[in-house]
Amino acid sequence: MAELWKSLPSWVRNIVVPIIVLILAWNVIWFLVGAIASLVGFLIKVAVLVGVAAAVVILVKKAAKS
Repeated sequence: MAELWKSLPSWVRNIVVPIIVLILAWNVIWFLVGAIASLVGFLIKVAVLVGVAAAVVILVKKAAKS
């Protein structure tokens, strides 16, 4: 690997490779942000669904008593 790195022209080592690394890092970061955001959104939807279901159960029990 060191031989390959040394065989590259200096402009490739100093300009092209860092740009490619930055682009890859940017894509990985935004992939992680998107995955975390979608997980949080899913958890919020589940919490709302559970809350609505609990409210319905409570209201049905109250209606059955009266």
